Amino acid sequence: MLGKTHSPALLLLCVLVPPAFAGQANHASPPTAPRTRRAVHRPSPLLNSSEGLSVISAALESRRPAHSKPDCSHLVHTIYERAGFPYSYVSSSDLYRGVPEFRPVVHPQPGDLVAWPGHVGIVVNPSQDTFFSSLRSGLGVDSYSASYWKERGQHRFFRYAKAPSIARSEKPGNPAPHHSHAMTIPAASHSQTAPPL
Repeated sequence: MLGKTHSPALLLLCVLVPPAFAGQANHASPPTAPRTRRAVHRPSPLLNSSEGLSVISAALESRRPAHSKPDCSHLVHTIYERAGFPYSYVSSSDLYRGVPEFRPVVHPQPGDLVAWPGHVGIVVNPSQDTFFSSLRSGLGVDSYSASYWKERGQHRFFRYAKAPSIARSEKPGNPAPHHSHAMTIPAASHSQTAPPL
Protein backbone atom coordinates (compact mmCIF):
# COMPACT_ATOMS: atom_id res chain seq x y z
CA MET A 1 0.00 0.00 0.00
CA LEU A 2 1.27 3.41 -0.89
CA GLY A 3 1.57 6.05 1.73
CA LYS A 4 0.22 9.55 1.53
CA THR A 5 3.42 10.95 0.10
CA HIS A 6 3.91 10.20 -3.56
CA SER A 7 7.00 11.14 -5.46
CA PRO A 8 6.60 14.07 -7.88
CA ALA A 9 7.82 11.87 -10.73
CA LEU A 10 5.04 9.34 -10.08
CA LEU A 11 2.41 12.08 -10.09
CA LEU A 12 3.78 13.52 -13.32
CA LEU A 13 3.77 10.05 -14.87
CA CYS A 14 0.14 9.49 -13.90
CA VAL A 15 -0.90 12.82 -15.38
CA LEU A 16 1.00 12.57 -18.68
CA VAL A 17 0.79 8.88 -19.64
CA PRO A 18 -3.01 8.36 -19.92
CA PRO A 19 -3.50 11.23 -22.45
CA ALA A 20 -0.62 9.91 -24.53
CA PHE A 21 -2.23 6.47 -24.80
CA ALA A 22 -5.67 7.93 -25.44
CA GLY A 23 -4.63 9.05 -28.93
CA GLN A 24 -3.48 5.54 -29.81
CA ALA A 25 -6.73 3.89 -28.68
CA ASN A 26 -8.90 6.04 -30.95
CA HIS A 27 -8.13 4.83 -34.48
CA ALA A 28 -11.27 6.37 -35.93
CA SER A 29 -9.96 9.95 -35.90
CA PRO A 30 -8.78 11.13 -39.29
CA PRO A 31 -5.07 11.81 -39.67
CA THR A 32 -4.11 15.42 -39.91
CA ALA A 33 -2.93 16.61 -43.29
CA PRO A 34 0.73 17.51 -43.46
CA ARG A 35 1.29 21.22 -43.47
CA THR A 36 2.62 22.60 -46.70
CA ARG A 37 4.61 25.76 -46.80
CA ARG A 38 3.71 28.28 -49.38
CA ALA A 39 6.63 29.57 -51.33
CA VAL A 40 7.02 33.23 -50.56
CA HIS A 41 7.83 35.15 -53.72
CA ARG A 42 10.56 37.60 -52.96
CA PRO A 43 11.69 39.82 -55.78
CA SER A 44 15.27 39.32 -56.84
CA PRO A 45 17.63 41.91 -55.41
CA LEU A 46 18.68 44.59 -57.85
CA LEU A 47 22.19 45.64 -58.77
CA ASN A 48 23.66 48.00 -56.20
CA SER A 49 25.71 51.06 -57.15
CA SER A 50 29.05 49.26 -56.74
CA GLU A 51 27.92 46.47 -59.06
CA GLY A 52 26.64 49.09 -61.49
CA LEU A 53 30.15 50.52 -61.62
CA SER A 54 31.48 47.07 -62.52
CA VAL A 55 29.12 47.14 -65.52
CA ILE A 56 30.58 50.54 -66.51
CA SER A 57 34.08 49.13 -66.13
CA ALA A 58 33.19 46.26 -68.45
CA ALA A 59 31.76 48.81 -70.90
CA LEU A 60 35.03 50.71 -70.92
CA GLU A 61 36.84 47.51 -71.82
CA SER A 62 34.55 47.38 -74.88
CA ARG A 63 35.93 50.69 -76.14
CA ARG A 64 39.08 48.97 -77.35
CA PRO A 65 39.27 48.86 -81.13
CA ALA A 66 37.56 45.81 -82.57
CA HIS A 67 37.26 44.39 -86.06
CA SER A 68 33.49 44.86 -86.08
CA LYS A 69 31.06 47.11 -84.28
CA PRO A 70 28.24 45.21 -82.51
CA ASP A 71 24.66 46.44 -82.54
CA CYS A 72 23.42 48.05 -79.32
CA SER A 73 21.55 45.07 -77.84
CA HIS A 74 24.41 42.63 -78.47
CA LEU A 75 26.86 45.15 -77.01
CA VAL A 76 24.80 45.58 -73.83
CA HIS A 77 24.38 41.80 -73.51
CA THR A 78 28.15 41.24 -73.88
CA ILE A 79 28.97 43.95 -71.33
CA TYR A 80 26.61 42.54 -68.72
CA GLU A 81 28.03 39.03 -69.21
CA ARG A 82 31.58 40.36 -68.98
CA ALA A 83 30.66 42.11 -65.71
CA GLY A 84 29.29 38.83 -64.30
CA PHE A 85 25.56 39.57 -64.68
CA PRO A 86 24.27 37.23 -67.41
CA TYR A 87 20.85 37.20 -69.01
CA SER A 88 19.38 35.61 -72.13
CA TYR A 89 19.92 37.78 -75.18
CA VAL A 90 16.90 39.87 -76.21
CA SER A 91 16.51 42.72 -78.69
CA SER A 92 16.49 46.38 -77.69
CA SER A 93 12.74 46.53 -78.41
CA ASP A 94 12.17 43.62 -76.01
CA LEU A 95 14.29 45.37 -73.37
CA TYR A 96 12.20 48.53 -73.86
CA ARG A 97 8.97 46.56 -73.34
CA GLY A 98 10.47 44.89 -70.26
CA VAL A 99 11.96 41.48 -69.54
CA PRO A 100 12.14 39.50 -66.26
CA GLU A 101 15.88 40.06 -65.83
CA PHE A 102 15.48 43.85 -65.57
CA ARG A 103 13.16 45.93 -63.39
CA PRO A 104 11.96 49.41 -64.34
CA VAL A 105 13.39 52.21 -62.19
CA VAL A 106 12.65 55.92 -62.05
CA HIS A 107 16.03 57.16 -60.83
CA PRO A 108 18.90 55.52 -62.74
CA GLN A 109 22.33 54.70 -61.39
CA PRO A 110 25.50 53.93 -63.35
CA GLY A 111 25.18 50.53 -65.01
CA ASP A 112 21.40 50.68 -65.52
CA LEU A 113 19.87 50.36 -68.97
CA VAL A 114 18.36 53.27 -70.83
CA ALA A 115 16.10 52.05 -73.62
CA TRP A 116 14.01 53.45 -76.45
CA PRO A 117 12.01 51.50 -79.01
CA GLY A 118 14.83 50.12 -81.17
CA HIS A 119 17.85 51.26 -79.12
CA VAL A 120 19.48 50.53 -75.76
CA GLY A 121 22.52 51.74 -73.86
CA ILE A 122 24.10 51.66 -70.40
CA VAL A 123 23.77 54.67 -68.09
CA VAL A 124 27.21 56.11 -67.34
CA ASN A 125 26.49 59.23 -65.28
CA PRO A 126 22.87 60.03 -64.39
CA SER A 127 23.74 63.56 -63.22
CA GLN A 128 25.05 64.29 -66.73
CA ASP A 129 22.35 62.20 -68.51
CA THR A 130 25.04 60.15 -70.26
CA PHE A 131 24.98 56.60 -71.56
CA PHE A 132 27.33 54.23 -73.42
CA SER A 133 26.19 52.43 -76.55
CA SER A 134 26.90 51.48 -80.11
CA LEU A 135 26.36 54.69 -82.09
CA ARG A 136 26.77 55.47 -85.78
CA SER A 137 30.11 57.04 -84.96
CA GLY A 138 31.19 53.85 -83.12
CA LEU A 139 31.14 52.81 -79.51
CA GLY A 140 30.78 55.89 -77.38
CA VAL A 141 29.03 58.01 -74.80
CA ASP A 142 26.13 60.32 -75.57
CA SER A 143 23.49 62.28 -73.67
CA TYR A 144 20.02 60.76 -73.44
CA SER A 145 18.64 64.28 -73.02
CA ALA A 146 19.99 65.33 -76.46
CA SER A 147 17.33 66.35 -78.97
CA TYR A 148 18.03 63.31 -81.19
CA TRP A 149 17.17 60.90 -78.37
CA LYS A 150 14.17 62.95 -77.27
CA GLU A 151 12.81 62.68 -80.82
CA ARG A 152 12.98 58.88 -80.55
CA GLY A 153 10.38 58.98 -77.81
CA GLN A 154 10.29 58.52 -74.06
CA HIS A 155 13.23 56.58 -72.72
CA ARG A 156 12.91 54.04 -69.92
CA PHE A 157 15.40 52.99 -67.28
CA PHE A 158 15.88 49.40 -66.13
CA ARG A 159 18.03 47.82 -63.42
CA TYR A 160 19.34 44.27 -63.52
CA ALA A 161 17.62 41.82 -61.17
CA LYS A 162 20.25 39.46 -59.83
CA ALA A 163 19.62 35.75 -60.13
CA PRO A 164 19.54 33.88 -56.79
CA SER A 165 23.01 32.43 -57.42
CA ILE A 166 24.44 35.92 -57.91
CA ALA A 167 22.60 37.27 -54.87
CA ARG A 168 24.00 34.42 -52.73
CA SER A 169 27.54 35.34 -53.78
CA GLU A 170 27.16 38.63 -51.91
CA LYS A 171 27.23 36.94 -48.52
CA PRO A 172 30.26 37.90 -46.40
CA GLY A 173 33.38 36.32 -47.77
CA ASN A 174 31.92 36.11 -51.31
CA PRO A 175 31.99 39.61 -52.80
CA ALA A 176 30.04 40.33 -55.96
CA PRO A 177 32.04 40.20 -59.20
CA HIS A 178 33.90 43.36 -60.04
CA HIS A 179 36.63 44.65 -62.26
CA SER A 180 39.67 46.42 -60.94
CA HIS A 181 40.19 48.63 -63.96
CA ALA A 182 40.31 52.36 -63.34
CA MET A 183 37.27 54.18 -64.60
CA THR A 184 37.67 57.64 -66.08
CA ILE A 185 35.14 58.99 -68.49
CA PRO A 186 35.88 62.58 -69.43
CA ALA A 187 32.75 64.72 -69.69
CA ALA A 188 33.84 65.94 -73.12
CA SER A 189 34.27 62.40 -74.51
CA HIS A 190 30.72 62.13 -75.76
CA SER A 191 29.09 63.34 -78.93
CA GLN A 192 25.90 65.27 -78.32
CA THR A 193 23.81 63.92 -81.19
CA ALA A 194 25.45 60.75 -82.47
CA PRO A 195 22.58 58.64 -83.81
CA PRO A 196 22.48 54.87 -83.32
CA LEU A 197 23.28 52.28 -85.95
